[in-house]
Amino acid sequence: MYPVFDPGCRRCPRLAAFMEEVKAENPTYHCRPVPAFGDSRARLLIVGLAPGKHGANASGRPFTGDFAGIILYRTLHRFGFADRPDSLSALDGLHLRNCRITNAVKCLPPENKPNGLETRNCNHFLAAELASLPTDAVVLALGGLAHRAIIRACERRASQFSFGHGAEHDLGSIRLLDSYHCSRYNTQTRRLTEAMFDRIVERAKTLLG
Repeated sequence: MYPVFDPGCRRCPRLAAFMEEVKAENPTYHCRPVPAFGDSRARLLIVGLAPGKHGANASGRPFTGDFAGIILYRTLHRFGFADRPDSLSALDGLHLRNCRITNAVKCLPPENKPNGLETRNCNHFLAAELASLPTDAVVLALGGLAHRAIIRACERRASQFSFGHGAEHDLGSIRLLDSYHCSRYNTQTRRLTEAMFDRIVERAKTLLG
């Protein structure tokens, strides 16, 4: 049985070397695998891609310190999953309710693009986290890579579960809900508006009952 997280993991040489480079340039940055954040008994698990260079890789908390986190935490607060609308640092006292946030890849990749091997190397951590969820859980995938990582972790065939914004997938013990990633690029190009993301989180809350 694999653990949910290994803070000392260096299984991917490219990622380990890159984090060392970033750490040398930014000594105060976390620059290690980033653990999940939130309620350990949560029924909603949000899965992103990977830590951002000046976001989670710096702060040590998913979606904290980057643009995507602004929209994510503000929306979670609006629907009652967070006790405040912003995540400023790993020590700011923010609490999530019935919600946990993690990434498909736990370490910072160059250009925010993990390769296939790196995604596979990290997949057993995600599989362990999914296995720890209650049987009526909802998993929200932010982006196609997170979606595919979840499908792999659940040992399902990717061809049977296509990614699409607003798509829902029955994976047996969990329900998978897809959304475009709340990245700066997606929001600035209006591929994902805040209203669209509101509807996704509202749907997740409805599925939870």
